[in-house]
Amino acid sequence: MTAIAVPRTRDTLPRPVEAAFEFLRLLSRRPSGLIGFIGIVFFLLLAFVAPVFVPPQEQSNVNEIYQTPSLQHFLGTDNSGRDVLNLIVQGGKEILSVAILTSGITTLIAITLGSFSATLGGRVDAVLVALADIVLTLPTLIVLIVISAFARPTNFVSLAIVLSVLGWAGLMRQVRAQVLTLKERDYVEAARSLDLGLFHIIFREILPNMRSYIVIHFVQGMTGAIYAQVALIVLGLVPFTGNNWAKMLYFANSQGAFYFRDAFWFVFSPILAIVLLQLSLVLFVNALEDIFNPRLRSS
Repeated sequence: MTAIAVPRTRDTLPRPVEAAFEFLRLLSRRPSGLIGFIGIVFFLLLAFVAPVFVPPQEQSNVNEIYQTPSLQHFLGTDNSGRDVLNLIVQGGKEILSVAILTSGITTLIAITLGSFSATLGGRVDAVLVALADIVLTLPTLIVLIVISAFARPTNFVSLAIVLSVLGWAGLMRQVRAQVLTLKERDYVEAARSLDLGLFHIIFREILPNMRSYIVIHFVQGMTGAIYAQVALIVLGLVPFTGNNWAKMLYFANSQGAFYFRDAFWFVFSPILAIVLLQLSLVLFVNALEDIFNPRLRSS
């Protein structure tokens, strides 16, 4: 009697799904990284999904100013009597949108300039390295304050562009160093001998082998973008119109909420949200370094 071979479930899964399951399996072995991943998913849902079901509270209520947490207001109220939890739900979208877009633009500039610099060499390499060195020597926060004062970004796209102006140089130098080692590999030499072209060598042969490196620095770039935009908004240099965690801190500072005991939750809630988001990103990046680095994974 011939036995019927039953295909394994894992073999029937598409490769992206199988890769995702493998990644989650490796991530589950690192509790701190798993906590960071869960935190990132939570804040993404909080910022982009929860506002669909929780309408913003626009009306003020002078009879409920600076109320402490209760069953009606889980995180109390602000200086206008609005629910702080509602502001937290509505205020994460802009923070994360700026962070993601800034990190994306910065990473794109860095990998493009770093790859061309290392691959072309010569004068192009010297000019790009010198430009990166100049940008690295500039006092980032002061220059951002000056640029923001003149540019006055009014939406998250323009703010992301402003933050990206000074954020690419460090990663560009690191990408250049990585490409300098990869371009000596046999498969790159074979592509060069076949005259496949510069763009094919960079974007089809070199950069795909740096995917893990790029992903790690993309997540790291989000942390720097969050701190930079919070600093600019709290200083009043970015006239945002929507709800924002940093804007909550700006109003708390400008209206003296730091001096009222009952305003503790109004001040503490956005700070806690920003800190927990940053902590989730850091824990997740540390886990990614362990997963993508074979030496750390084996240890």
